[in-house]
Amino acid sequence: MDTLHNEIVQLSESFFNQKSGLLYKSLLDIVEKPLIETTLRRTRGNQIRAAAVLGINRNTLRTKIKRLNIDPELYKE
Repeated sequence: MDTLHNEIVQLSESFFNQKSGLLYKSLLDIVEKPLIETTLRRTRGNQIRAAAVLGINRNTLRTKIKRLNIDPELYKE
């Protein structure tokens, strides 16, 4: 976990001056889709469980899945 933390800090530092006002969105764009895909894979496509693991509402997860063009059917067994 320390490695991931360090990588995020380094990304933050590199974006800090270059993307003023866009830091949060830039970092979120990098990690959000892989995070949701990994969680769906681990929960075998179960969106209710994935939302619980992520700590977000199922409807919020469904909105993000649609916005990020993720096919949840790919993760079902």
